[in-house]
Amino acid sequence: MKLIVSDSTTIITLLNIERIDILKNLFDEVYIPAKVYNEIVVEESIILGASFFIKKEIGDKALYELLSRSLDAGECEAIVLAKEMKLSLIIDEKKGRKIASNLGINIMGFLGLLLLNHKKRCLTKDETIEVYYSAKKASFRVSERLEEKFFTLLENAC
Repeated sequence: MKLIVSDSTTIITLLNIERIDILKNLFDEVYIPAKVYNEIVVEESIILGASFFIKKEIGDKALYELLSRSLDAGECEAIVLAKEMKLSLIIDEKKGRKIASNLGINIMGFLGLLLLNHKKRCLTKDETIEVYYSAKKASFRVSERLEEKFFTLLENAC
């Protein structure tokens, strides 16, 4: 079974562009902590499919408190949950990615998900580009350097 933990940004982006298949192509279940669930369901008024997105409470409150000095609540809980469950983490915010990596958590972002979908032949190159631009139109932000790297990796992919 392929499992992963996720912060809210990528899930919200994929739901907004109606491409949750990007996650379903790769994972059987996506674990989200309570604060991420609230960001998606309460703040964004988005309904999540209960059998795919699994809401889970964190245990390590001390690590959460430590992380909360520099990250928002959802990111903190997502990092704690990924560490507790020993799973990879979908996170796009630069600071959160760095902290998660420093804690030994394998990380992936929105662009990594797109590239992995392409590599596994779930998306053609054109579909990958189309999803990318749909996300940008729906307010996904990415640095110019990262965008260039994404297109270079996509160009050189199988």
